[in-house]
This record gives sequence, structure tokens and C-alpha cells, in this order.
Amino acid sequence: MAETALITGASSGIGEQFARQLAARGHDLILVARRKERLEQLAGELPTKAHAIECDLTTEANKLVGDAANLGLQVDLLVNNAGFGLRGRFLELDEQRQREMVRLNCEAVIALTHAFVPGMVERGHGGVITVASTAGMQPLPYEATYGASKAFAISFMEALWMELRGTGVRSLVVNPGPVKTEWQEVAGYDENTQIPPGMISAEQCVSDALRAYDRGKRSTITGRFMPWLMRASHAPKPIKLRVTERMYRPR
Repeated sequence: MAETALITGASSGIGEQFARQLAARGHDLILVARRKERLEQLAGELPTKAHAIECDLTTEANKLVGDAANLGLQVDLLVNNAGFGLRGRFLELDEQRQREMVRLNCEAVIALTHAFVPGMVERGHGGVITVASTAGMQPLPYEATYGASKAFAISFMEALWMELRGTGVRSLVVNPGPVKTEWQEVAGYDENTQIPPGMISAEQCVSDALRAYDRGKRSTITGRFMPWLMRASHAPKPIKLRVTERMYRPR
């Protein structure tokens, strides 16, 4: 019987690529996002069984758990991909929108991981993949809340990896640099926004992530340029803060 993967944020970008590449591996899928029309279109294009669940994880994470249970499927792989960012000066960004970002990028990850991973541990098989970001590897002026939310995801997932050792359940945190998706538009980027070098496709990001998952890695930075850049970034934090402030400063 095919294993089932539940993917959040599956309607576009990295989430869509997880759906396509996991379906190519033979996984049945539970596709989750707010845009049901896109999910249903994607489900119809995949070679395996795919169920579409419309859900806003900023408010309905617990409802999703019930909806998934009603399908009568066990979740063998959880992909926490849903998330968004906001760019701008912290004091000028909408406070409520930043709260929603923390609920999605942090709280939903906790809720879904806590809901689905215990069953995997009981069965002695399964995995959880959470998409964080290289933005969480250092303080990030002008994306302060987003970077902090991804730092939370990194710390949580790396600790979980250690706790799950010996259970048969794998845990991977994926840290992409720039990936060409709708993320930039949602975050408030425009044609004048400076983007760090090393942009990769969503297809490559997911291919790199699944390769790391297969190897049982704890954490991975996708692409070829960003791993090198992050390893080279060992300057004192005050210097890194000045560099990132200048790089991300709104024009």
C-alpha cells in the first residue's frame, strides 16, 4: 500500500513541487492550502491519489487534523511547508499580520507535528520535513519577525531530530535561500528590492530537500551557492547585522 504524505502550502511553489516529486515516488497525498481550486487542479495532474483540503492554518490547524482523520488515511510523511514573510520596518508593518505569520510559521508546525508524529513513532516508521529558511540563521533587519519565526522552526526541528533518534521516524529542517516562487510578491518585494544571490527553482529546492531526507540528515541548505555562503558567514554578529541591514534596507 502506498504511503501518504500530507503537504501544507501545496497550491504553489515549494509545496507544489513536494507534491509532484513525492507523487513521482509513489506517495498518495493530502494537499492542504487556502486555494482549493488550485489544489484540485494539481490533484488532477498527479499520477497517485491526492485529496485536497482547503484550510487556513493561521486559524484552522486543529480542524485540519480532524479533516485528515476523516479521510481514513494514516499520515506517513508530514511536510510543514506553509508559511509567508513580510518585508519592511517592524514598527511600520501591520501588527496583526505579523501575528498571523507567527501562527502559521510556528504554531501550525507545532500543532501538526504533535498531531501526526506520535502515530509514526508508534508504527516505528515515518518522517516530518519542515521548510524553514536561511533567514532564520541570523537576525534579519527588515524581515525581523519572519527571520525569528524561521529561527524557531530551525531550533525546534533540530531538537526534534535528536529526540526521534532510534524511533524509525526521520526529521529534517530545510533551509532554502532565495527560491523563485510567489513568496517574494506576498512579502512585499518589488523590482527595486535587492535579493541575495543564488536564487534557485522550487524544483531544485525540493529535489535537494528529498535527497537530504533520504540520507537521514538533520538539516540542509538547498542549492549550491547558499551552503557555501552560510559556511563563509562567520563574521562577528555586529558586522553581520550591519551587512544584512544594508542589504535588506528598503529603498
